Amino acid sequence: MGTIVWVVVLVLLVAGVFYLVSQSNARKARELDDAKAEARRWVERLGGQVMSLTGSNTASTQALADASERFTAAGSQMEQARTIPQARLVTQTAMEGLHYVRAAREAMGMDPGPALPEIAGQKQAGAVSEDRQVTVQGHQYAASPQSGSGTPYYYPGGMVAGRPVPRGWYSEPWWKPALVAGAWGVGTFLLMDAMFSGMHGVGDMGMGDMGDMGMGDMGMGDMGGADMGDAGGGFDFGDMGGFDF
Repeated sequence: MGTIVWVVVLVLLVAGVFYLVSQSNARKARELDDAKAEARRWVERLGGQVMSLTGSNTASTQALADASERFTAAGSQMEQARTIPQARLVTQTAMEGLHYVRAAREAMGMDPGPALPEIAGQKQAGAVSEDRQVTVQGHQYAASPQSGSGTPYYYPGGMVAGRPVPRGWYSEPWWKPALVAGAWGVGTFLLMDAMFSGMHGVGDMGMGDMGDMGMGDMGMGDMGGADMGDAGGGFDFGDMGGFDF
């Protein structure tokens, strides 16, 4: 009799575990479907904007080109999305594209449309609050809250390779190498320090913390003729100011 009871208990336990697992899988499947539906909605919204707008000046044309690039990237990510984080990345990419669209509309003097949700890192990075021109290693850079002939490149703000890049218009997209390589060059740290030092509204640039770039491990006390290009992550310290696009 005791054996029968234990068998029944075991069967009930197995059935309970199976039920809980199936419920968990069903819940995860629903959450994934919801995340993908949300991502698809933003991608479609971005696509509609990209296909219906044409830039009327350099700044708006460049911003729409960046928006189109995000639309292509989001579409590719959508095809490969198999998990909730991957679906949310699609939403993030599409949302970033819509921020470029909004900037393009403003550059053309159009109604930018309804406010968009913030993208990751945007609030932390802050925004360019004043016109500024700086010269770093003989190369001139500019930043402005508004688009102009000298500042035709927009960035919606966010974290790039662990560092904040404020929302605003720039003379050139100096942050793009870090987007591709996932690391900053020393010359860019000098640029960011000069460009944003003392500017109200921008995030903490963290210029004093060079540890991310291996500066703390470069052996400053006993460099012994070491190749600083290797120590600095493969960057040529002899040409820290120029960025070739």
